[in-house]
Amino acid sequence: MAKRKKTESKTTPRSDDTPSCDGHGHLGPLVRVDPEACERAAAIFRALGDPQRLRLLILLEAGERCVSELCSALDEPMPAISQRLRLLKSERVVRSRRDGKHIFYALADDHISRLVTNGVMHAMELNVH
Repeated sequence: MAKRKKTESKTTPRSDDTPSCDGHGHLGPLVRVDPEACERAAAIFRALGDPQRLRLLILLEAGERCVSELCSALDEPMPAISQRLRLLKSERVVRSRRDGKHIFYALADDHISRLVTNGVMHAMELNVH
């Protein structure tokens, strides 16, 4: 096994052992990122990350649908669809509305709509190239 040659670091540690950069330009001050917002965003991405849940969201992209419509469109049993919708609702990805015996689901807001649309469009582009 060959020994690795030590290379000099391009950063110079400050007195508090935090690295700092030398001699190159920066875009400007860094924005502080709220750790709680990152946790919430990661939970949303986990909810979006399942192909079956994503299929549900794509159907909801077109508009509000009742559970039976979703079951029919996806050819899946109601318990499976309901479980997925429950998780998506808990992460505030979808919202629900009751009308008599029917519960209708829709995407929570335009942010979710754009995430779903952009994710699917990006995946479709990857297939072309």
